Amino acid sequence: MKAQIHPQYYPEAQVTCACGNKFTVGSTLPQIKIDVCSKCHPFFTGQLRYVDTAGRVDRFKAKQIVTEDQTKVSKKLRRQEKRNKKIEEELSRPTTLEALRAK
Repeated sequence: MKAQIHPQYYPEAQVTCACGNKFTVGSTLPQIKIDVCSKCHPFFTGQLRYVDTAGRVDRFKAKQIVTEDQTKVSKKLRRQEKRNKKIEEELSRPTTLEALRAK
């Protein structure tokens, strides 16, 4: 069995929440910082509030606005454009050997 492979255990590790609540637990880290704890989590407090870390809701709303602003082309129109492009390519090709040599 290898010696010294386990991390150091801290039986009195300090946990600090963003709301200011502090408590101790056993951990391999001496200090732990968390965003939500049982004192401020909506499930435990019964209060309805958004738990938004790093602006996730704002970024999602910004994405929605960007996609709504973009003009959407239907599948039918895209297919029609593709067909028209193919037809133009066919018409622009030389039809005879002489025309091919002239290019």
